[in-house]
Amino acid sequence: MIKRTLSEIIQNRFFKGKAILLLGPRQVGKTTLIQELIKGKEYLFLNGDDPSIRSMLENASTTQLQSIIGNYKIVFIDEAQRISNIGLTLKLITDQFKSVQLLVSGSSSFEINNKTQEPLTGRKFEYHLYPISWEEFEGQVGFLESQQQLEERLIYGMYPDVINNRQDANSVLRELASSYLYKDVLSIIGIRKPEILEKLLKALALQLGSEVSYNELANLLEIDKATVSKYIDLLEKSFIIFQLTSFSRNQRNEIKNNRKIYFYDNGIRNMIINNLNPIDFRNDKGALWENFLISERIKIQNYHQHYSNNYFWRTIQKQEIDFIEERNGSICAYEFKWKSGGRNKIPKSFIENYQATGVVIDKENFREFVLSDNF
Repeated sequence: MIKRTLSEIIQNRFFKGKAILLLGPRQVGKTTLIQELIKGKEYLFLNGDDPSIRSMLENASTTQLQSIIGNYKIVFIDEAQRISNIGLTLKLITDQFKSVQLLVSGSSSFEINNKTQEPLTGRKFEYHLYPISWEEFEGQVGFLESQQQLEERLIYGMYPDVINNRQDANSVLRELASSYLYKDVLSIIGIRKPEILEKLLKALALQLGSEVSYNELANLLEIDKATVSKYIDLLEKSFIIFQLTSFSRNQRNEIKNNRKIYFYDNGIRNMIINNLNPIDFRNDKGALWENFLISERIKIQNYHQHYSNNYFWRTIQKQEIDFIEERNGSICAYEFKWKSGGRNKIPKSFIENYQATGVVIDKENFREFVLSDNF
């Protein structure tokens, strides 16, 4: 088992009088992580995928919950988003059973947050678990092995099952992508035309690293812009994609209100377009490198609570910066290059206008960008 960064962080939150929520896509190891944390302890496991468990917990009274919980001091509710009115049930357990540590996992943030956000206000610690981070990966296999697998990880991604089944990574990833997309998006929200969502995902995957126009996507898919916006919002809330908006401080030549869309995992993105070719045979290696680095940075920011505003930057004259991080009043600009040894491409005008620092990230120094020790 790969040790997860959140393990110690969550462990330190036990028995602080609040529920612990762990959200993230399917198959990133949420259940495994929680079970590892409570290994050797007595606990009550309630699986939201089990119809009988759902029936017991829906609209349960305090008396009914007392019968269910009994003398257990740890209660783990898995796939909680499947349970109707789960937020009220979690609130009741947190308020009425003060000596009980409640652990909750869910694979669809838009489902579980809609049901828990208001009832659990002030009553929860919430964490997001992503595919394996580079920090976790290197910590498990060591520096040398992780370096040797870099190109493989750019193609196949960082899901635990993919990493642990390298000889069968293609079929594992194919099954994972199917389960990942259809169970958490289509089945839950009841999209009537799944082929539209498939085409949208493919369009986004092919535009990786480029600016995205909702109007162009609407025309391509022959749907309205509002539907495009709705689907992208749901894909974000399902931990499939995330957005960067353009950085602007009202300089007249800066592009405003544009966005780029990235995938949380390279492997999922590559499977969507059915391209698992090695890096040397691809014309999108720059986009894959950019997606990998930004997604890894997002993981580190979240796991270690390095709260930042993240952007990209472009001017009308087509000057560009891949990634901008604004934190604690300082601005740092990053340019990503797959090949090492190139010249610094960060525009001098940006550095001077915003008193920013600039760093070019390539294969030689990327660890400085994706490991928490360098924040």
